[in-house]
Amino acid sequence: MTALDLDFVRSQFPAFASPVLSSHAFFENAGGSYPCVQVVERLHRFYTDRKVQPYAPYPGAQAGGAEMDEARTRLAAMMAVKREEVSFGPSTSANTYVLAQAVRKWLAGTGQAIVVTDQDHEANSGVWRRLADEGVEVREWKIDPQTGSLRIEALEALVADGKVRLVCFPHCSNVVAELNDVAAICAVARAAGARTVVDGVSYAPHGFPDIPALGCDVYLFSAYKTYGPHQGIMVIRESFGMELPGQGHYFNNATLYKRFTPAGPDHAQIAACAGMADYVDALAARHGIGGDAAARNRGVHDLMRAQEVAVIAPLLDYLAARNDLRLIGPRDAAQRAPTVAVDLGRAAEPVSVELGRRGIACWAGDFYAVRPLTAMGVDLEKGVLRMSAVHYTGADDVARLIAALDEVL
Repeated sequence: MTALDLDFVRSQFPAFASPVLSSHAFFENAGGSYPCVQVVERLHRFYTDRKVQPYAPYPGAQAGGAEMDEARTRLAAMMAVKREEVSFGPSTSANTYVLAQAVRKWLAGTGQAIVVTDQDHEANSGVWRRLADEGVEVREWKIDPQTGSLRIEALEALVADGKVRLVCFPHCSNVVAELNDVAAICAVARAAGARTVVDGVSYAPHGFPDIPALGCDVYLFSAYKTYGPHQGIMVIRESFGMELPGQGHYFNNATLYKRFTPAGPDHAQIAACAGMADYVDALAARHGIGGDAAARNRGVHDLMRAQEVAVIAPLLDYLAARNDLRLIGPRDAAQRAPTVAVDLGRAAEPVSVELGRRGIACWAGDFYAVRPLTAMGVDLEKGVLRMSAVHYTGADDVARLIAALDEVL
């Protein structure tokens, strides 16, 4: 495989030329990535030349509507789904909340069950657990308290009686970071007659998903963590989306991407999301990756992952070799996202402050992952230190981080 051209990659992100941002090695990507130049330019153009009600019969409105349509069409093509299966919303938390209201009505009074995990960010946990208020049985797929892993054998036991209608789980956790086998989990759920909702927020920054290969019914992620604007993106397969009760205006229910959008869409940010597709195509062209949009996306996904695995491995080795902290999640970089959380056994926030003084941008806390951290015995008052990379992170950034950690730990 061709190696990722890191100089080209960084040239696509204005942040690396910013006098404010470029002074620090950036390891807060799991909280939000830098936007690529294509997104910045599209957002600026929309606010400059298109900031009118879209689709109306005059030039600016027509251009704005066309760019919104382009974003949905191109992202759908990248992920190998129908354009109608891509919905936008203000955030993944909001999208999941709306989806849960549809499921609430779908399952209320049926005596059936759902499965949730204690590995998730709260956005893909709390809203589902509240369905118990409607008499829906909520079954918890528990992580191993030592490793943070989800065992598929435990899921098989949970769905064995055929009462489970929905399984909600993360592609990977934002603190454990282990890559869950989404295709295998979805196969188990499907065989038991259950639908699947996958929180992909912590995975999608490391390569946009190939939805048919995963086999899930819903996949959610955040554009602001995938080099784009502050939008939540939800892929909901047509067969499931049209079965669920609509949550938008009744007269929009015939349109799948409007069924779960109760509020008006953010026109400019939706249009700017096409810049993410521009960026993937730019990477594909630079590295000689051809084919249709889905093939280009798969090739870029593999480039991103290879870069990340190579770059983050020295940090994992360094942390695993220390006996004064606990590395959360797998040591093997190939088995995880490059989001690295450590339990220091003491308050983590002051350490992140000291790292900031040494040119490292990262943070500490619970990151809304209260359930997995609690299950693993982490003191929430102390929290974890989290350092997160993506494909634009270089080996020199990691070396700089390790040197700073040596000074503050």
